[in-house]
Amino acid sequence: MAATASGMLRYPYEAITEKTDYLQLTIFEYDTAANGTGNKLIASNLTNQNPFSSLSIAAGVSKNKILGKDGVIALPMPSNIEDSNSVSYEAGNMDKLTAKGLEIAGSAIDTNLFSPGDLSAQLNKLTTDILGGDGKEGLITGETVNLVKKALGASAINVFGANVSINSLLARSEGRILNPNMELLFNGPTLRTFRFSFKMTPRDENESVSIKSIIRTLKKNMAAKGVGDLFLKTPNIFELQYKKGNRPHPFLNLFKPCALTDISVNYTGENVYATYADGTPISMVMTLTFKELVPIYAEDYDDSVFETDPTNSATNPVPYDQTYKNNPSLLESRLVYGVEKGVQWNVEGVGY
Repeated sequence: MAATASGMLRYPYEAITEKTDYLQLTIFEYDTAANGTGNKLIASNLTNQNPFSSLSIAAGVSKNKILGKDGVIALPMPSNIEDSNSVSYEAGNMDKLTAKGLEIAGSAIDTNLFSPGDLSAQLNKLTTDILGGDGKEGLITGETVNLVKKALGASAINVFGANVSINSLLARSEGRILNPNMELLFNGPTLRTFRFSFKMTPRDENESVSIKSIIRTLKKNMAAKGVGDLFLKTPNIFELQYKKGNRPHPFLNLFKPCALTDISVNYTGENVYATYADGTPISMVMTLTFKELVPIYAEDYDDSVFETDPTNSATNPVPYDQTYKNNPSLLESRLVYGVEKGVQWNVEGVGY
């Protein structure tokens, strides 16, 4: 069956109301030019732009299909709702000799080689930094010469397969080591992983077909696409949203675009093989693992856009609380929850 361009699948197979909480998965085609051509991986204002996301059509969409790009899947809220944010740090060392060597090297690199005066002055400074002079201690002293000898000795021994460091030699011979000036240094952001488990027990033929279509759709869209014998194309990606009706959930976390990295389905959810007359298992457990494509940055939590009304002059902005007081209908368009006598600042719930 050819993939449908867009559409909606849902489990349970019942109408979505304004009070329904659910997890929405929207399928996108991976686009490497998304950051430079105006294409968006995430819809603006946290509201999906797919027309099949609206409440008015949710109850009447075709049930038997395999969704492709722009398809929407509505699943019940998983039992294990959690998020975990982390960043990477690692210990960094820089002893005094290394720091001094970097300082000397930096000064040498900054020298203007085409200016005889600058070159002469820098050579004199370099000589002073290395050998000492003008009341300053140079890099080469009795201790540093001793360290160089030990380092050369350790390197010579290591040629024969030994694992000797200068610090181990210093510790054995003098009972001391180089001060590493250890410090915990930021190493970079990390990518979040989300794992969801859904227990599905079809109650009628509609739900049986819907579950079958959901599983097949997820498997198809996470699979690599063949484009000849030489290359493979990136699978489709997913936008995840916790929803309350047709709006973002007012409390739970948000997601960056995700790749579906793993899907597993246990067709004996009660640990016993049992099916209906048409072969549909009476209980299944589907487990999905998503990984975000991009890290979380501090700017993702910036709610400054809600401080003033952008429709007013930048030189004379009108505070949102005053704007909402004059025009309460703006609250719905801005997706601000629980605003009373002013702006509720956590407009995105807990954020990412």
